[in-house]
Amino acid sequence: MSDLEQTQSETKPEERSLGLACHLLALAGLVVPFGNILGPLIMWLVKKDESAFVDDQGKEALNFNITISIAGFIAFLLMFVVIGGLLLPIIGIFWLVMTIIAAVKANGGERYRYPLTIRLIK
Repeated sequence: MSDLEQTQSETKPEERSLGLACHLLALAGLVVPFGNILGPLIMWLVKKDESAFVDDQGKEALNFNITISIAGFIAFLLMFVVIGGLLLPIIGIFWLVMTIIAAVKANGGERYRYPLTIRLIK
């Protein structure tokens, strides 16, 4: 049995759904300021002790969204020298695409790792 099959067989459907929610709750940032951090943070804090999979995916979603927020802030500051106007949409598209990919992988029971992420929460 491959590592992927073993990981998928070890995670329960409820854990997969909660892992999916950890990633998709970041989309709250489209409606609520800092919702991209608050959504995964609340899910992780509530469910981290119940499942190792949810703990792992919650931390990953939280780290990624903190990294994206830092990148967005830097791009905003760089708008005064024009390059930020190019960077902000690229960061936004990257955030949305990576969040959707992570949600799909987590729903499949795979422990997803975002690229270009500062892992502040271990």
